[in-house]
Amino acid sequence: MQEEEEFIKQLLDSKTQNVAFQKLLSTYQKPLYNHIRNIVLNHDDTDDVLQNTFVKIFQNLKNFKGESKLFSWMYRIATNEAISFLNQKAKKSGISSQIIQDKALDNLRADVHFDGNEIQIKLQQAIATLPEKQQLVFKMKYFEELKYEEISEILGTSVGALKASYHHAVKKIESFLTTD
Repeated sequence: MQEEEEFIKQLLDSKTQNVAFQKLLSTYQKPLYNHIRNIVLNHDDTDDVLQNTFVKIFQNLKNFKGESKLFSWMYRIATNEAISFLNQKAKKSGISSQIIQDKALDNLRADVHFDGNEIQIKLQQAIATLPEKQQLVFKMKYFEELKYEEISEILGTSVGALKASYHHAVKKIESFLTTD
């Protein structure tokens, strides 16, 4: 924890800020990209959201209180940015966020950055049928292999509630995959 506190000091110090931020980028760019990509599904949209996420992290670092790990705080920002992006995109288009998600799923087959097969597309379709919170919990646990405690810090939800959400999500996905 002391190492993280020292790193945050380096990020806030104008003399060491550039080097520290480069280290932050090199450490977290790929995991945050994957996290955001799991939510928005589209590569180009993910790049936009990732850029906005790092801008927000940089702008708000001085407000980081250290009540959670830096990792959790950044994931919370990335999650909120991804959800806000989808909601804004839906609002601008005058359609529901579910339709936006359905279109993104349809485009996955043509996406050169998606290396999945038909089974993975089917899994994404099953996930898309879940409520937003269950989608987030399932993706963070299944794809990103985060611990419930980490997801709890990111989403601000109790571990028990997360376990229940994940359990319900798995049951719904199993049902979707066996009946479709």
